[in-house]
Amino acid sequence: MAIQWFPGHMNVTKQAISDRIKDIDVVIELLDARLPGSSANPMLAELTSSKPALKVLNKQDLADPAITALWLAHYNALPNTRAIPLAATDTAPAKALAKACKELAPLRGGMIKPLRVLICGIPNVGKSTLINTMTGRRFTKTGDEAGVTKIEQRITLADDFYLYDTPGMLWPRIIVEKSGYNLAASGAVGRNAFQEEDVALELIDYLIKHYPAQLENRYKLDPVAGKTDEQVLEAIGIKRGALLGKGKVNLQKAAEIVIFDFRTGSIGNITLEIPEEFAQWLAVGQKIDAERQVKKDAIELDRKIRFKKIPRPSKRKID
Repeated sequence: MAIQWFPGHMNVTKQAISDRIKDIDVVIELLDARLPGSSANPMLAELTSSKPALKVLNKQDLADPAITALWLAHYNALPNTRAIPLAATDTAPAKALAKACKELAPLRGGMIKPLRVLICGIPNVGKSTLINTMTGRRFTKTGDEAGVTKIEQRITLADDFYLYDTPGMLWPRIIVEKSGYNLAASGAVGRNAFQEEDVALELIDYLIKHYPAQLENRYKLDPVAGKTDEQVLEAIGIKRGALLGKGKVNLQKAAEIVIFDFRTGSIGNITLEIPEEFAQWLAVGQKIDAERQVKKDAIELDRKIRFKKIPRPSKRKID
């Protein structure tokens, strides 16, 4: 199942960023520390490629700290890029962000040349909560639902520091299949774009391989090694009383439990991808997408020929 979700307001956001970027000094991209590769918007990278970038791995308190360190090293090795982690428990995030932004744009600052920063990210990555914490006021609506912020806002963090907040934005086509599942598990994708049972099974499959102890401890399960994701989901349903008549497991309810527990960190500190792993997924996705485009172009060419919108290729007569 390919998960896709691109509501109409995201097109508006894309245009707003495109219009705003020429006046911006630094771009902050908020990433989910549990899925840093999947939560990095390739369309945003294209729109803002000419500007210094600060990658903020938010929700680090929910992620695996060892893997967060790998992702920070990965992003800090990129040119014109800084990466820092943040957690919901951080009480003064503005200081860390301002310091990093000023290091990326050292010639900006002061009343004459105030630092202009654009903050972006996928839906439900915690951007609104972060901004409210930074300002100490409720500037933006928050909620455990994708797509809460709908309009751009300018926020003055200091006399010489302007922050432009944009609505959360995904991209029109998610070419990495695993990213679709990870984004759905994190809450970045609208609920109508996926089936909870499919997402929970993908999540459990990863946890069996990489975090079996956390899975067993959370749901008081027997060892999960060698078991399928379907078997583990059913066992979770039994343990949590998600049952239908005659002892049949309510898999939908069990799936909702697993997804909720992942989002709240109840299963443990978990990260669903490492840099090398994501690079492999991306390479496969790009190859499949390129093949898809070739087929699409061939179909379009055939359509134009059949409806005589372009002439057929001529066959040269050989004397």
